[in-house]
Amino acid sequence: MLTWAAADTALGQTFTMPPAGDSLVGRIKVVGTRYQDTLSDVARAHDIGFDEIARANPAVDHWMPGAGTRVIVPGWYILPDTPHTGIVLNLPEMRLYYYPPPQRGKPAQVMTFPVGIGRMDWSTPLGLTRVSAKIPNPAWYPPVSIRDEHAADGASLPVKIDPGPDNPLGEFALQLALPGYLIHGTNRPYGVGMRVSHGCVRLYPEDISRLFSEVRVGTPVRIINQPYKAGWHRGVLYFEAHPPLEEDRSAMQSNLTPAISVVLAASRQRSAHIDWDKVTRAAAAARGIPVAVSY
Repeated sequence: MLTWAAADTALGQTFTMPPAGDSLVGRIKVVGTRYQDTLSDVARAHDIGFDEIARANPAVDHWMPGAGTRVIVPGWYILPDTPHTGIVLNLPEMRLYYYPPPQRGKPAQVMTFPVGIGRMDWSTPLGLTRVSAKIPNPAWYPPVSIRDEHAADGASLPVKIDPGPDNPLGEFALQLALPGYLIHGTNRPYGVGMRVSHGCVRLYPEDISRLFSEVRVGTPVRIINQPYKAGWHRGVLYFEAHPPLEEDRSAMQSNLTPAISVVLAASRQRSAHIDWDKVTRAAAAARGIPVAVSY
């Protein structure tokens, strides 16, 4: 599932849904960097978040990879264990999945994008909600809590920030039925794929433009917490691990039960022998790349 490509070749993020019983989409690529590239540049060129490309390439310098460095682009995904409808936002993965309504005579599809999410002290809430409005060129009205935070750091925020290059919401926003929460663009794209926001969900400008054009008002939005995923691909069971959210790590540290439970649940779909050493190593490494764990 590894392929080689130039660093400036964009990775498509719309996939045909896998056959019934399978749950992996995409592919992993290996790219060569140019002398001017940072790891953040490579991530954006291939529609990957910063943390996920950094975890996939722990030995690569983030800011000076050097010309010709081989970088893994982790674009192969186990679909989250949810209904395949609407928007699914998996917080530990820092990735959004959108299942467009199926069109008659055409195969079902899934679109996926990296996202930035709320910091530990401004966590993005879990649960089922919906898109309540679509807002082009949104103005931003910073809540009092954010203005107070800036004031404590010696800065100030106005009550309203008009649309434009200084607006942190970017050019498009999907308002959620959760009061105060948006899925939106950003004027700071380097924060996509990290925990940097005050709870809202950030996409690259080019990604929110695409998602905004596709999504309808009323689309369900499931915000989930699945650091571990398992699924089948061509008769082989795969396991994918991401670092748990910081607020969960003390409870999950050295606790393999959640990872084992995910693998066991998927393995019940078909008869399989599990290599538990591979599961343990993948859970500890948490590189976000699916690993074959059955034989």
